Amino acid sequence: MTISERRNRPESVDVLVVDDEDDIRELLELSLLRMGLACDTAASVTQARACLERQRYRLCLTDMRLPDGDGLDLVEHIQKHLPGLPVAVITAFGSIDTAIRALKLGAFDFVTKPIELKVLRELVNHALKLGPRPCASVPGDRGLIGDSPAFRHLRAQAEKLARNQAPVFIHGESGTGKEVIARLVHALGARAQAPFVPINCGAISPELMESEFFGHRKGSFTGAASDKEGLFQAASGGTLFLDEIGELPLSMQVKLLRAIQERAVRPVGAHAEEAVDVRILSASHQDLSRLVAEGRFRHDLFFRINVITLRVPPLRERREDIPALVEHILARLAEREGGAPHRLSAEALHVLQAHTFPGNVRELENLLERACALCDGNEIGGADIDLQATDFSQSVPDAADVSAIEAGVDDYGPEADSELERLRVLEALEQTRWNRSAAARQLGMTLRQLRYRLQKWDLE
Repeated sequence: MTISERRNRPESVDVLVVDDEDDIRELLELSLLRMGLACDTAASVTQARACLERQRYRLCLTDMRLPDGDGLDLVEHIQKHLPGLPVAVITAFGSIDTAIRALKLGAFDFVTKPIELKVLRELVNHALKLGPRPCASVPGDRGLIGDSPAFRHLRAQAEKLARNQAPVFIHGESGTGKEVIARLVHALGARAQAPFVPINCGAISPELMESEFFGHRKGSFTGAASDKEGLFQAASGGTLFLDEIGELPLSMQVKLLRAIQERAVRPVGAHAEEAVDVRILSASHQDLSRLVAEGRFRHDLFFRINVITLRVPPLRERREDIPALVEHILARLAEREGGAPHRLSAEALHVLQAHTFPGNVRELENLLERACALCDGNEIGGADIDLQATDFSQSVPDAADVSAIEAGVDDYGPEADSELERLRVLEALEQTRWNRSAAARQLGMTLRQLRYRLQKWDLE
């Protein structure tokens, strides 16, 4: 670093750089200085902890391999003692598995050696946009109605995941509000001011899929009259939400995997790749692990997008939220129609709370809209709730099935014995530090189901 650069060093110190290689520390310090950011440096976990005790930082960059420990130790330390501080890890090329472990522990993001300065600048800019804590109300809050334990747990998870860049897979039945949760993760994160681009993967023609995702150049195929940007380019700097990702054909899964890994796409008809900066959120109502076992979904893409799983509970698991949801939906319908909100009688509320809701919140909305249109007066009675009017193909367990589940009978089928299922369970247990109750919720199982599996695998 030149004398002039040292003289122009900002007074406030924003970043802590932890690396045992002198040249890497100097490179990072110089790169940050050119961004107008001053940094402190440390060559070990011990030195880093001492810096963290005496100075407040906005970002920590740490190498994974250190003389007295590793970056994971520092990630855990920061998560425990300074949970609002973003920490990014620097990994050797080919050590993606280690980087994913860091993300699961709460790291904000990772960058690989040799460090690309453009990628580093993007990471730093996103990290510094994070506030100290989630806002009380954000645009993504729309539709997030509920105060049940299951829903409070979901929201807490979403708020935590908003503070890193890890790919998140949102699993839930149709109609549970997976896109609403994705919007919340986006709105609370560092990319909130950039685009949120949702796409239903099942709604795109396979012939046009590559062009839709990556764009195309003029003349690349019949009808390509001009250049067109793809979904990745449209979401630049923001979030790309891939809903119903299980519907992607295998040929497109290969190309999507490369785009995620390389952080670059090649438009149809282009000769070179274009760098893209997007966070990937995905969702499906299908069991992707089952699709992997059946050969319908690539296992490498599955593990890439499923770094962290967020399960959205079905409405039948949070029946106590139904009154609040009803009030919200009726108010929204009244606003749309320009009249006073309808009221729900006690009998009608009882009918709704006794229903299993295979179509979840979407079904509730349809039932209430129909009841508002057909009821006499401004009060919806029990007879106005026509449960036969909604026809959903998705089924829920009947009483006999539930009894069997509670008795410990395995309801996941023969694939539960597979290595894939075992790894999925172990991953959830590691994420929750072997908290069996938390792991069961994450996996969408009862605690008894989880114990049944652990006993079967001699893990309990």
